[in-house]
Amino acid sequence: MARMKLVAAIDAEEGHLQQGLATFIAGAGAIALGIGAANDTGWLAVTGGIVAGVGIIAAGVLHHRTVDYELFRRTDKGA
Repeated sequence: MARMKLVAAIDAEEGHLQQGLATFIAGAGAIALGIGAANDTGWLAVTGGIVAGVGIIAAGVLHHRTVDYELFRRTDKGA
């Protein structure tokens, strides 16, 4: 019974929308970085790199906060 609850908690979809949005922003930053580097536009490359970096970090933090935290909370309760 507890194993079934753990599997259900792992397969849950809560929190993936926020993580997907941060990943989308990181992808847009990476594209801007590539365009800026190819066109020798320094400000676009730097801005794109910063946006990509922030998006990657935000995706990791949001994943930990919304998915991992809920999983650990459920397992700590003795699910």
